[in-house]
Amino acid sequence: MSSPTLADKVMEMIRQDILTGELSPGQKLVVADLKQQYQVGASPIREALVQLAWRKYVHFAPQKGCWVANISAVELEDLFDTSQELSRILLQRAIQHGDESWEINILTSYHKLSRLNPAEATTDFGEWEQRHSDFHHALLAGSQSPTMLALYRQVYEQIERYRHLWVSRHRRYEERYHDNGEHEAMMKAVLDRNTEQALAIMATHSTRALEMIKDDLE
Repeated sequence: MSSPTLADKVMEMIRQDILTGELSPGQKLVVADLKQQYQVGASPIREALVQLAWRKYVHFAPQKGCWVANISAVELEDLFDTSQELSRILLQRAIQHGDESWEINILTSYHKLSRLNPAEATTDFGEWEQRHSDFHHALLAGSQSPTMLALYRQVYEQIERYRHLWVSRHRRYEERYHDNGEHEAMMKAVLDRNTEQALAIMATHSTRALEMIKDDLE
């Protein structure tokens, strides 16, 4: 049995290669090939694949093997619909229950996000994605709903794979993501405790992201 630390490192390497498209959707994952690619033994590879299956990055078929999970416009729409429903409930609760530390965390995470422009060729998109994730989670963290937040994080991570693949195919400046000021507007509406406006901005933000990514799948 390999150490969890090694398996976690291998899992993260494979996950990053799935996010960037180095391992493409639908590609079969053969342990012998992965051993050579990542220069580790079979045991941590197998453990990593099990972890990735739990997180829905890969798919196991009994007696047949393991593949990178496929992507589709239908699944993407379902993920966004689920994310929007969870976000709507969590944001309402966060605005109702959020305290001063919640507000400070929103301000801090927005400041960090605003320091990076994902449309610039020199921006590390992985770093921007982390800051983007931190900001959206900060908005909802005051909801006092840990179970629903955990579900939201799972769905968000699946959407993240689609967004990474979209970015990997759109390298030119004019094709890359622009937030149109939506993150700042969302932050202000939430801190003003303007639930109606915050929900409207979040819905527009989500729908625009869905349409951009979905166009690339069709």
